[in-house]
Amino acid sequence: MDVMIQTLCTKICRELVRKYSDIEFTDDANIVETMYDIFLEKDKTFIILIDEWDCIFREPECPEEEWKKYLDFLRNWMKDKPYISLAYMTGILPIKKYGNHSALNMFTEYSMTNPKKMAPYMGFTDVEVKALCEKYKMDYEEVHTWYDGYSFEGISSVYSPKSVVECLSSRIFDNYWNQTETFEALKVYIQMNYDGLKDKVVEMIAGNRVKINTGSFTNDMQTFHRTDDVLTLLIHLGYLANDFEKKHVYIPNKEISHEFLNAVAVIGWNELMLAISDSERLLNSLWNEDEAAVASGIEKFP
Repeated sequence: MDVMIQTLCTKICRELVRKYSDIEFTDDANIVETMYDIFLEKDKTFIILIDEWDCIFREPECPEEEWKKYLDFLRNWMKDKPYISLAYMTGILPIKKYGNHSALNMFTEYSMTNPKKMAPYMGFTDVEVKALCEKYKMDYEEVHTWYDGYSFEGISSVYSPKSVVECLSSRIFDNYWNQTETFEALKVYIQMNYDGLKDKVVEMIAGNRVKINTGSFTNDMQTFHRTDDVLTLLIHLGYLANDFEKKHVYIPNKEISHEFLNAVAVIGWNELMLAISDSERLLNSLWNEDEAAVASGIEKFP
């Protein structure tokens, strides 16, 4: 981490020194001093943009000490510095906490658990999807079933943009979710029924909602103390939707439901897969008005 930070600082300092060659810098190898000198001499401030700022916290082999070095670097570089007009960082995870404080407590955060005023921009809204379906002559109700389900305060329907675009472009309703290595790793926690996680996943696959407390999540992909931490991570990854007001979590739509069913199949929950198959057969029997099959199917359920 030290080498990576030093390399980054060196490259930024070199560029700034070339740009402002008329300034006599206090320490042209120190990023804080260099930017501060430019601020004093030229009365110029900086806008810092960082994409995927949280990538280090998504690396399973990265030790906690490296996290702290990275967070301390960002804090020392940006916090309370007069040469910063704006720092804008994007990522999957909220800002990482360690100890009793956050190293970057000067940011306003917008996340999947609480997007605040950014909620309308977290995905496509219902109005936008209806207009797109009309333009591309696609069945709105089917698109709604497959890709809707996320909701935030004041925004009842939010759709996954990538999935909607893929569906309208290909004109095929399917699962376009990009499965992550993190979800693969979380299968381990689901399989071992970590703190009752399996039971809650089964309940959500059945279409129910479960209670959640997102406050204990430590904002990384490795530290889990309870079921709520794993479920909160799945919210940030987009696998679950969060009802902020009622403190409920649930599977948002048909597309994500398929993802969970695929995971269950790989894990090997044979009893659950058998129950799902029986339910599907019972539903088909109802639609086909097959009384004998319906009676037989109902007898299998307690």
